[in-house]
Amino acid sequence: MKKQLIIALAISISAFSFAQKKELKAVEKAVKSNNFAEAKAALAVVEPMLGSLDEKLMSKYNYLKGVALYANGAGTNADIDAAIEYLNKAESGYKVEVNQLKTDMVNKILEKGNKAYEGKKFGAASEYFEKVYSMRKQDTIYLYYAAATAVNAPDYDRALVLYEKLKNLKYTGIETKYYAVNKENNEKEAFPNKQLRDVAVKTSKSHVSPTEETSDSKRGEIVKNVALIYISNGDNDKAIQAIQDAKAEAPNDINLILSEANIYYKMGNTEKFKELMEVATKMDPGNAELQYNLGVISAESDQPEEALAYYKKAIELDPNYVNAYINSAALVLGKEEALITEMNGLGTSAKDDKRYEELREQRQTLYRDAIPFLTKALEINPKSRNAATTLMNIYSVLGETDKYKAMKAKVEDMGGGQ
Repeated sequence: MKKQLIIALAISISAFSFAQKKELKAVEKAVKSNNFAEAKAALAVVEPMLGSLDEKLMSKYNYLKGVALYANGAGTNADIDAAIEYLNKAESGYKVEVNQLKTDMVNKILEKGNKAYEGKKFGAASEYFEKVYSMRKQDTIYLYYAAATAVNAPDYDRALVLYEKLKNLKYTGIETKYYAVNKENNEKEAFPNKQLRDVAVKTSKSHVSPTEETSDSKRGEIVKNVALIYISNGDNDKAIQAIQDAKAEAPNDINLILSEANIYYKMGNTEKFKELMEVATKMDPGNAELQYNLGVISAESDQPEEALAYYKKAIELDPNYVNAYINSAALVLGKEEALITEMNGLGTSAKDDKRYEELREQRQTLYRDAIPFLTKALEINPKSRNAATTLMNIYSVLGETDKYKAMKAKVEDMGGGQ
């Protein structure tokens, strides 16, 4: 009896194994025909047998399940997520096939993500970029893209989760880029890696002057966005803590200091903003934008002379910094209001008439002081309607008719705009 029972059981197991293989072959055939609905139906038949599948057949099942769910890119987002999980389980037995399919998936998902981004569908783009990261964990840049596009959506809760992942991974986004000059057209060209660049320079000798450039860290931007999200949620303490945690890791990172300054500015603490901007300025004394921003905050704090000094420094560092010229002119002309108020309050006595003439001369001096700033701004940006209009009005008040007419014609030619 025992012998018969053993034989009967063996026959039963063999038949069961044959049924599994038969159903998986049906799935395989449907997949090859791109009939993914039929493939899913056949897989459903196999599912009750999963507990008895050996390692080889289980790997095949997982691979085919992943292929069927992906459906050449036609699957839903949920299907694609599930497909990735099944393909990950199948890698031990189908490494080459899984890698090929994942490459195809990455390319198609990236295409969808880029298309969604170009169409300003930032929420969808964020999900696609995160999917790419889930398949290629070594390419952390896609997790960064997912977070950044979530901010654009705006979906701050999602962005916060993604940014926290980046923080935990200590992601910086720093990349080394490789360049060389093409002998044929004398243009600087980028290479995907050092090896290819060196081949072009040393072997084929088609390029010369190899150089390397390191991109800026994205750490400051990430922390800043995390902090801004906390602020938008009304949690200023967490915002500051996020900055402090990052600064503890990189105390000399100027981007973190600038981010902290922006956070305080967002919170309305202009004194702390200015203090941090001055620290940043000492770290990067040749940065015209930092000087300009200090000028802006000084002007907002009713410190016009200090603001003018910062704008002057910005112009020294960057002679084409058009906004520094325009803001300098605005500060000079800002003194006019007090003069006009006093002029309007004067009476008709001889003393008042004398004072009126003094104030009128002071007012015209302000106009003359503002003209060089506005003229330079218009020279840098000939389409600056604001600069041209202000100059036109100044020339009108000063009685410089020819210059007034010339500037009036320029303004009319500009039409609308700034």
